[in-house]
Amino acid sequence: MGTSAREMAAATPAGRDRYIDLLRVASLGTVVLGHWLMAVVDTTGGSASVGNLLAVVPWLQPLTWLFQIMPVFFFVGGFSHALAYRSLSRRCPEGSPYALFLRARLQRLLRPTLAFIAVWAVLALLVQLAGADGGVTGIALRLVTQPLWFIGVYLAVIALTPPLLRLHERYGWLAFGALVAAAGAVDLARFALGVPHAAFLNFAFVWLAVHQLGFLRADGRIRFPAALAAAGLAGAAALVAWGPYPLSMVGMPGEKVSNMAPPTLALLCHGLWLVGAVELLRGAGDRLTRRAGVWRAVVAANGIAMTAFLWHLTALLGVYGALLAAGVRLPEPASAAWWAQAPPRIAAAVLLTAVLVALFRRFERPAALRPSGGGAPGSGPVAALGITLALLGVLGLSMVGLGGLLEGRSALLVAVPVTAPAAVAMVLAGLLLVERAGRSGPGSPRRPPLLTMADGD
Repeated sequence: MGTSAREMAAATPAGRDRYIDLLRVASLGTVVLGHWLMAVVDTTGGSASVGNLLAVVPWLQPLTWLFQIMPVFFFVGGFSHALAYRSLSRRCPEGSPYALFLRARLQRLLRPTLAFIAVWAVLALLVQLAGADGGVTGIALRLVTQPLWFIGVYLAVIALTPPLLRLHERYGWLAFGALVAAAGAVDLARFALGVPHAAFLNFAFVWLAVHQLGFLRADGRIRFPAALAAAGLAGAAALVAWGPYPLSMVGMPGEKVSNMAPPTLALLCHGLWLVGAVELLRGAGDRLTRRAGVWRAVVAANGIAMTAFLWHLTALLGVYGALLAAGVRLPEPASAAWWAQAPPRIAAAVLLTAVLVALFRRFERPAALRPSGGGAPGSGPVAALGITLALLGVLGLSMVGLGGLLEGRSALLVAVPVTAPAAVAMVLAGLLLVERAGRSGPGSPRRPPLLTMADGD
């Protein structure tokens, strides 16, 4: 029987940084709300198509400088990963904590992800066999896996946490500066020198740099958040004003350059601005989370955050599908009628997401780990191979989607064609390797339930 949110909240250690947990919930919640607002289904042409509100109403794009908050999630992850890996290292003085560290995080990320993939794979096969994979259904098969890119990239930063944490402990801000310089060099090679495929390196450098800020936060080394916010905001503004960077901090359909895919130096500066801003609000956030009701809500939300993230687009597409099936006329995107319909549409998406979370939240509960002193010798490389396969599989599935399963549809992943079944096989193989490596030693240290609630994974 699981521990309730009320019990976990009551058992919170006095020294726990509650603000970090609040930031994790707030960042994922903002992403979900942003997706619900930005996704517009247009039927004015006679058939359903999905567009982006920011493309329909370009003057809304500056709002992405406030609400493109994904960098905060990576920042929170860096903080939590530093604490978790150091804790494991102290409790595993004679063994390698790496495989155990990866196993704990993959359980929290991939168990709910695989449940999501399994359900949608079955649905995809059924609708294709029935010949009903057109219209909104076909759009859904293409779109629902796209947010998985985030999980793939996040798996990469988890895999690189131990070596980058060592660099942080030795060089501090210089390690962070090296990642920023690398991101700038990639953009120089991309825009000034036209080096093919160089831009994709910034999927690593940009997100790792923001993650590295979490290490600095864990050691109390972000002492001037106002300066960090000002430098980031000024840098992003200068790059957008005088460089080849677009105004929007989220990807826009049809644009030649995106700040998100691949990430750019402008997005990294945006991340600095956001990190500085949330650090400036730290005092107020700490006081807020000291309220018993608020803290119970944060604890409860952290226990379902990944499940809600995985299923929120399913809920939105379900709402739109129900409206179309009921013959409800969808207003023109961004019209007065569209804005009037937005609140009840989002409320319906919230309710449907709650139903889906109730059905699938069990997969987000971390499995108990056996007490031990560490992983066996050689378990680290096996775990590293496993997480590499898993992240490549998740990224591949985010690109190819679940449409065209029977036709063997593929997409290019690092210049290699990958199909959806192959991507799922890579995820499963990776998870099994990490599980094997994490169990290869005498066992794994047990963590109290509260610490599994919001480690940023």
